[in-house]
Amino acid sequence: MGNFPYTHPVLAPPATGNPAGTDRTLLRALMLDPTDRQALYQAGVLAHERGDPDCAAQRFYWTIRLSSDHALAHHGLCELRRLRSRLDEAVAHGRHAVALEPGNPDFHYNLGIALHDRQDIEEAIACERRAVRLAPDAPEPHFELAENLLIAGRLDEGWQEYEWRYRLPHAPPPIPVEWLTGRGLADRRQWDGQPMEGTLLLVADQGFGDVIQFARYVPMAAKLCPNAIVACSAEMLPILRQQPGGLNARSLWDAVPHFDAWCPLSGLPRLFGTNLMTIPAQIPYIHADQELAARWRTRLDELVPKGLRRVGLVWSGRSTHGNDHHRSMRLRQLAALFDLKTVALVSLQLGPAQAEIGRYFGKTPLVNLGPEIEDFDDTMAILHGLERLVSVDTAVAHLGGAMGLPTSVLLPFAPDWRWQLERSDTPWYPTVTLHRQIYPGLWEEPVQEVCGVLSRE
Repeated sequence: MGNFPYTHPVLAPPATGNPAGTDRTLLRALMLDPTDRQALYQAGVLAHERGDPDCAAQRFYWTIRLSSDHALAHHGLCELRRLRSRLDEAVAHGRHAVALEPGNPDFHYNLGIALHDRQDIEEAIACERRAVRLAPDAPEPHFELAENLLIAGRLDEGWQEYEWRYRLPHAPPPIPVEWLTGRGLADRRQWDGQPMEGTLLLVADQGFGDVIQFARYVPMAAKLCPNAIVACSAEMLPILRQQPGGLNARSLWDAVPHFDAWCPLSGLPRLFGTNLMTIPAQIPYIHADQELAARWRTRLDELVPKGLRRVGLVWSGRSTHGNDHHRSMRLRQLAALFDLKTVALVSLQLGPAQAEIGRYFGKTPLVNLGPEIEDFDDTMAILHGLERLVSVDTAVAHLGGAMGLPTSVLLPFAPDWRWQLERSDTPWYPTVTLHRQIYPGLWEEPVQEVCGVLSRE
């Protein structure tokens, strides 16, 4: 039904329909005048647009050497250094840009993102507030402010700012506009959280992990509106049909009946006034089909050596996720787990990352179930037969938490807002333990923590 995209600052390219031709024109201009700082800067923007960040950064650096007060070059370097996890440099260039043009909201917004990634959350909040004051109708700083407030645990204000997410450029609406108009439903209101007698449409927006996390609110909404239905992607039907009020889940828009009000699942925490002390955590709220679980247990009995504890493993998420280059890892980076004598690793990894198993030579048995997994019903059934799950921040991690399975989640240095900062537990999932990078891109510390947990169990 849709996946809400991450947003990042964009370096605006020169107005042209031929970037390659423009790049050649700029380079010829620089040959005639190597001190043309504007041509250098525009050449850097074009290099960024064609996917060559190193060339872009070099050209921005040259621009600054020619003119240290070139605010846009500092702004560009702030983003490029952030993407390389060189966060101190990113923040330094962001501060330069803001100091040179304090009235530019984009510069405050950009600096705020770099500060967020460096976990300077309070300063990031201050930056985004300045950007909001300068550009009150711009959705990007509102959304980034929401992410910072939520990760700081200030959920009340964070949910309010989070409402700006669908105004972001390229963010698809929760309900297709053409479908609403064609059905004569364009005037339907967004639900205010009050009891109602008509039909309430709950839309399973955003990614799979978000849907699993917010599925806990479906029964709460159904109590206020017994005629609740849920619109979701087909993959989420096994999850949502388990929830009271989710039995009428539909995966096709043409199968959704007329309704009187609607609400995205990700909007329910705001309507129910959720704070850190009131997060509904009646775990488990997701269960495996018992017959399917029995079949998978038999399969595991066939594949896993007797006497070993069965530990699920997922090391990579979907590559289309906006933060995947930070949250995912390589199988080889879990090497500390490969010499455990009392454990068998059970891979639930899907997608291209499964190929890495062909290069596995650890002493710990590794069973690859990925090719046999067809849907979340299979995943839930497999999880039911495991003692623990070890996963990066993916939907499977949410599934393990929602099922009450002891779960170790490996988190990047700058995690998603729902995991907050520093703490090793989470009020969203009482059986989940969080293992965090202590430096961007380095997985050794959290993997060693997981290894310690498995060794003690």
